[in-house]
Amino acid sequence: MTHHLKSRLWVEALLRRCQGEGKFGAVVKSGADEAGAVYVTINHLNGSYDLLEPPPGRSHDDEGQRQFAKSFAAPVPWPDVQQLFDRRLKSDADLWLVEIEDRTGVADLKVI
Repeated sequence: MTHHLKSRLWVEALLRRCQGEGKFGAVVKSGADEAGAVYVTINHLNGSYDLLEPPPGRSHDDEGQRQFAKSFAAPVPWPDVQQLFDRRLKSDADLWLVEIEDRTGVADLKVI
């Protein structure tokens, strides 16, 4: 059986990894420590963002690595990200939102 990191620990590890890679990351909204779903917004530093969310079905792969799906087909302006995340919050107040500045990609997260 694969054990998954609690949400708070996973977010803290992500932020440490980003810092080590010279990328800025911050928690925009804290969720439930134990099992709050984690959403990550990628700020491309040009006015556009990707929003990564837990995929339908399994949120972790067979090795226990957290997986994400892109919420939008292409990067969008911040108001679009905020509007979608606010809708998600209405059905689940325990969500996390983490922002990472990454001009070139999705901060090495597993996007399926």
